[in-house]
Amino acid sequence: MEVFYYLVFGGLSAIVAVLELSKTVKDRVATSPAFNAFKNNYIVVYSLMMAGDWLQGPYVYYLYSQYGFDKGDIGRLFIAGFGSSMLFGTIVGSLADKQGRKRACITYCMTYILSCITKHSPEYKVLMVGRILGGIATSLLFSSFESWLVAEHNKRGFDPQWLSITFSKAIFLGNGLIAIVSGLFANFVADTLGFGPVAPFDSAACFLAIGMAIILSSWSENFGDPSESKDLMGQFKAAAVAIASDEKIALLGAIQSLFEGSMYTFVFLWTPALSQNDEDIPHGFIFATFMLSSMLGSSIASRLMARSTLKVESYMQLVFAVSAFTLLLPIISTFLLAPSDVKGSSISFGGSIQLLGFCVFEVCVGIFWPSMMKMRSHYIPEEARSTIMNFFRIPLNLFVCIVLYNVNAFPITIMFGMCSIFLFMASVLQRRLMVVADIYKKPQDRAGLKENDAEAEALV
Repeated sequence: MEVFYYLVFGGLSAIVAVLELSKTVKDRVATSPAFNAFKNNYIVVYSLMMAGDWLQGPYVYYLYSQYGFDKGDIGRLFIAGFGSSMLFGTIVGSLADKQGRKRACITYCMTYILSCITKHSPEYKVLMVGRILGGIATSLLFSSFESWLVAEHNKRGFDPQWLSITFSKAIFLGNGLIAIVSGLFANFVADTLGFGPVAPFDSAACFLAIGMAIILSSWSENFGDPSESKDLMGQFKAAAVAIASDEKIALLGAIQSLFEGSMYTFVFLWTPALSQNDEDIPHGFIFATFMLSSMLGSSIASRLMARSTLKVESYMQLVFAVSAFTLLLPIISTFLLAPSDVKGSSISFGGSIQLLGFCVFEVCVGIFWPSMMKMRSHYIPEEARSTIMNFFRIPLNLFVCIVLYNVNAFPITIMFGMCSIFLFMASVLQRRLMVVADIYKKPQDRAGLKENDAEAEALV
């Protein structure tokens, strides 16, 4: 079955190379030298930030187990990370709108570096502090950098359409190529060089420090609405009112939570799904294949978003529907295909079908990230962008904590079925978002909605 893995990986590599090299004039957007310099600077920083995150992933669980902690102890550490992101991360991330997005990005670097340092201690309490710091950093990573980019892009007067270029390139590199290289590099420093499982965390701290130096030397500060003088509770109230009074924002938050909740659940479930009878599967190679699939998705997204006649709201309905079907494959294969009865054998035929489906799901993930970023740049108000984006992550983190706590309570087919339902719901809500967005474009309806927005703002 090793030939099967190589065929999948080689095929995906060829497709990605062909897509990138065969882009036509329609797929490329004419930009300015100033924008290219700005875009490249952001992509370098974002890639370093993501390297700092990806380097830690392969060895977190292994490091905890090497310190002698069992599955229950490790599970509580992971729950602490997501819980911290939900509670403390929301507060710290929301401060970015008032205190500055550049400061928030620097805070991310410093917080994550401190989290990496705690990995040197075998003490459970110290590791718990590290997970809490890591949860805060995660909220900053997925809100402050995007908020800074959108505000700075608009402040410099660049074409709004060019944002999609930065988004797709950042995801292609940061969530694709960098993830693959980080996994290989982590394995190199930990195992090949023999520095042990703490080495990837030290490497991550170095990359984060380099990125922080670039931010300090080349980024300017930007804020939410400088005319506002709200305290933190006022920001939360304004964000809540914005979500409640604008159906587009509420729909966007629901869609994001449904998709990302299913995605993070998939991260926990793909290994037992492919090795239900302890089949011998190459975890690192499969992870690299998933990341390559995500790169393929971001490459497809860049082509789709380059066409002004094609709406993001339109094609994302299909993306969510396809992703819902792919996570049904473990259920279908369980009922239609006999499982392997040889423990420790190579991946079964049913597992191979699931692997192909999971690769398609990762393609959908690659399309989702830049497309969601573009929709957020359209619909989320600038004055509370970071606060609203962190509000979106509250149900996501709550859902992941519940899944982690009950991961052994339900059969794996039930978990995948639940995720598939969530993704189908996301497709339905995406359809509703497109309808609402089209209505908003009508002058008479837009005027009415603006009156509603004004009334909502008056309540704050």
